[in-house]
Amino acid sequence: MSKRRIDIMDPFIKKKREERGVPVTVTNTQPVMNSSINPLTGLPFTQKYNELYRKRITLPVFEYRSDFMRLLHEHQCIVLVGETGSGKTTQIPQWCVEYARSIGKKGVCCTQPRRVAAMSVAQRVSEEMDVALGQEVGYSIRFEDCSSAKTILKYMTDGMLLREGMSDPMLDAYQCILLDEAHERTLATDILMGVLKEVIKQRTDLKLVIMSATLDAGKFQQYFDNAPLMNVPGRTHPVEIFYTPEPERDYLEAAIRTVIQIHMCEEISGDILLFLTGQEEIEVACKRIKREIDNLGPEVGELKCIPLYSTLPPNLQQRIFEDPPPNKPNGAIGRKVVVSTNIAETSLTIDGVVFVIDPGFAKQKVYNPRIRVESLLVSPISKASAQQRAGRAGRTRPGKCFRLYTEKAYKNEMQDNTYPEILRSNLGSVVLQLKKLGIDDLVHFDFMDPPAPETLMRALELLNYLAALDDDGNLTDLGAVMAEFPLDPQLAKMLIASCNHNCSNEILSITAMLSVPQCFVRPNEAKKAADDAKMRFAHIDGDHLTLLNVYHAFKQ
Repeated sequence: MSKRRIDIMDPFIKKKREERGVPVTVTNTQPVMNSSINPLTGLPFTQKYNELYRKRITLPVFEYRSDFMRLLHEHQCIVLVGETGSGKTTQIPQWCVEYARSIGKKGVCCTQPRRVAAMSVAQRVSEEMDVALGQEVGYSIRFEDCSSAKTILKYMTDGMLLREGMSDPMLDAYQCILLDEAHERTLATDILMGVLKEVIKQRTDLKLVIMSATLDAGKFQQYFDNAPLMNVPGRTHPVEIFYTPEPERDYLEAAIRTVIQIHMCEEISGDILLFLTGQEEIEVACKRIKREIDNLGPEVGELKCIPLYSTLPPNLQQRIFEDPPPNKPNGAIGRKVVVSTNIAETSLTIDGVVFVIDPGFAKQKVYNPRIRVESLLVSPISKASAQQRAGRAGRTRPGKCFRLYTEKAYKNEMQDNTYPEILRSNLGSVVLQLKKLGIDDLVHFDFMDPPAPETLMRALELLNYLAALDDDGNLTDLGAVMAEFPLDPQLAKMLIASCNHNCSNEILSITAMLSVPQCFVRPNEAKKAADDAKMRFAHIDGDHLTLLNVYHAFKQ
């Protein structure tokens, strides 16, 4: 199958075509800067808008604006590859808004795999468009909707768009839909791609933009019937990569040691980005780094340690954009170190990072259909992820990446790409959502990577057992209600059944407790104290009632 790559049109060719009378579609290639009035609000542009505009026009993606607008007019689906930091997440949706407003009143939505990204990008874009967050630009994530009837550009998690599809299968509210970070291949993104592939056949006015940060976009192109591919290079500087000579026994220990060594020994200024696997590890690392630096005395430069993970409150997430501490009078360099999950791999760009420490691990969901158990395991990352992490160091100037594994492990042991989530997940909720969306023939549903038949069979068995599907595999009335809850099918059924047993209050509390991160922490240095504290709430009938005890104690 041939692949189309869009080359930048030479202005000289364009001129000759016009002379020959060949029509050339040229859109307004500059955002509204020549006018002093904001067309969205009717108010004059602020000083901040002008400052941000001057920054926007320096982004690599900005040079490709007219080409993108031409493609958007000519094609229904576009695959866009833009390296992290090229500006695609903030700029492309704004151009889609201009397109949507020029032809009608429908809005634009841009999906993100992570809640943090949806919120922080919406905040940034509302400032760039000079509007209030929650008005013309908003976001929608689980448990929080910051949008209004005025909203024309909405950032949301991929799961939220899937939920919208349940009540509006044709997604009629939108003129353009952008799937960002498609290379992450989350469960919801994969299902959305399958659903939208069908929707665009029936809604010829809908525009679909698939945005990816990695270059394996040929697969997306092929999947969307040979859609045109647009390539936007990022502005990256060379990154020097260092490996460890021997495998590290304790990557957390090695990572903390490397942070201290960089801070003490590197003579150039620049911030540090350390990748770890989860909240608990990150909190431990931040405490340890602070303690080590304090022990080194007042002569050492200040090191500000900032954690970043998805359940961190939004105001604390914004700390990653703070300036590093100033240098000391003796010349000791002040730096900040951001200790993050793989959220900082592609979703968020942190300027000022010159040193990246990559232990080579991330938490991944793994499902065993035989024993029907889904676990979150610390697993080695893929080569594609390792390259993304290294690239974070070369955003503003030449950088260094310290990989805490051997070069041999990188070349021989790591997979090329991350295994799509759909191939390693329990598909109970997926099947329920697809049935609710009206897709009955799951065997022939156009998945980009079809899951194993056994996994699908297990999901159908489970839903039949829960009475969400009848024996012919059709959605029951109970199943339709279960699909409305953003929960695992078992929890949804439990919640609905609780009404008949007069225990809805308690079941609601337990379900809520199971839907948020674990409330018990067990730090390495205080395991016994943590276990004793948990025993105070323990219930003889198991974990669910233990959680209920915790909730009641919290309320009192």
